Amino acid sequence: MLETHCACSKLRRSARIVTSLYDAALAPSGLSVAQFALLRSLARTGPCSLTAFGEATCYDRSTLNRTLRPLEEAGYIASAAGPDRRARLIDITDKARSVIAAAEPHWRDAEARIDEALGEERVALFAILDRVEELRA
Repeated sequence: MLETHCACSKLRRSARIVTSLYDAALAPSGLSVAQFALLRSLARTGPCSLTAFGEATCYDRSTLNRTLRPLEEAGYIASAAGPDRRARLIDITDKARSVIAAAEPHWRDAEARIDEALGEERVALFAILDRVEELRA
């Protein structure tokens, strides 16, 4: 692996490695880690506008739309006009709740691999990542 002293390169490379680990673990569920994370996040937020959900998950609107489209086509997400009819509200479906429940053991397996690799340093990593998230403009 190429050595780098660039924080962005190091974080992006680490993210690709971790994403690959979680994608492999979640493969039996048919979901990618990005899809699983969005479904779980939407389950926690409840019905909300795309704008609010994008802000909550740090996704820009076009990336969020591109990631949500296959989930909506698969019947995991339902959308409806909001109270003022200008904003589209999204929410998970019962089908999504079922696939989340089926995928969670696979997600826990991936979490266990991360825990095993990091041990006590996981707490420090999360503290550092929290500080990185505070850089959000």
